[in-house]
Amino acid sequence: MSALPKRYLGMDIGGTKCAVTLGTAIDGRMSIQDKESFKTASTRTPLQTLRQLLALSDKMINRHKLKPQDITSIGLSCGGPLDSQSGTILSPPNLPGWDDVAIVKLIVDHLGIQTYLQNDANACALAEWLWGAGNQCDNMIFLTFGTGMGAGLILNGHLYTGTNDMAGEVGHMRLEDTGPLGYNKPGSFEGFCSGGGLAIAAKGIGLQLSAQEVFEKAAQGDQRCVQLVEQMGKQLGRGLAILIDLLNPQKIILGSIFNRQESILRPLLEKELHQQALSRSINACKILPAQLGEAIGDYAALATACYGGQ
Repeated sequence: MSALPKRYLGMDIGGTKCAVTLGTAIDGRMSIQDKESFKTASTRTPLQTLRQLLALSDKMINRHKLKPQDITSIGLSCGGPLDSQSGTILSPPNLPGWDDVAIVKLIVDHLGIQTYLQNDANACALAEWLWGAGNQCDNMIFLTFGTGMGAGLILNGHLYTGTNDMAGEVGHMRLEDTGPLGYNKPGSFEGFCSGGGLAIAAKGIGLQLSAQEVFEKAAQGDQRCVQLVEQMGKQLGRGLAILIDLLNPQKIILGSIFNRQESILRPLLEKELHQQALSRSINACKILPAQLGEAIGDYAALATACYGGQ
């Protein structure tokens, strides 16, 4: 006999866009019922943005003939730093002006629904763990591997956030003394293995190219771009080796760039990985692309709602 469905609201707050999603969970699956989004405007204050999110939420609840009490909980996914315990956003670099915003209290005061907050990497890890490539997995790492590089950690069947929500900042790890700038550190994991870092590396050799353009030109045989891609693959393997030796995960799930460029990056990273990591740990770990694809941001906010304060 199927369990009764539960409804959740998700709010994804990003530097480019914000979205509200209504989802229904039943028998371990989540289906998205509705979604609305709007561009994040730098001229809009945090309170104005929040009012727009709440207006969309009210509209969505009414459109589906629901009442606030029909919503089990709300999940917020936002770039860090933040304080998940107090529900406060703490000056994220991609959200200028969002300084000490007690967003959970503001939402609860308006809707009266239990609300939870997680940084976007943690939220994506939850989504892939609950409904994606990490399902039925006790120990996994999710790597954003997009514009930046961050991690969400599922350890022993629970989200691990650290002492003050700073766990998983793998982009700050230094892999070389010098190299592309990422996370304000030359030679960092984010500098070598992110879209932003790849564009900086290209600029360093006189190429004004996006990460996507670097991959396209490498595929066409441009040797400078081939070298940049090879460097990314090697350093990706080196970064993964550190994580595998340290945390001994069952799975590492990579988003964004790996979803699009797996065929190029996998042989490069695996060559370095097998040189750097313990073979027993490598043999226990699968490296996979994110399964939720471009919809992961929507599922991430809903996953935060489902997981709650566990």
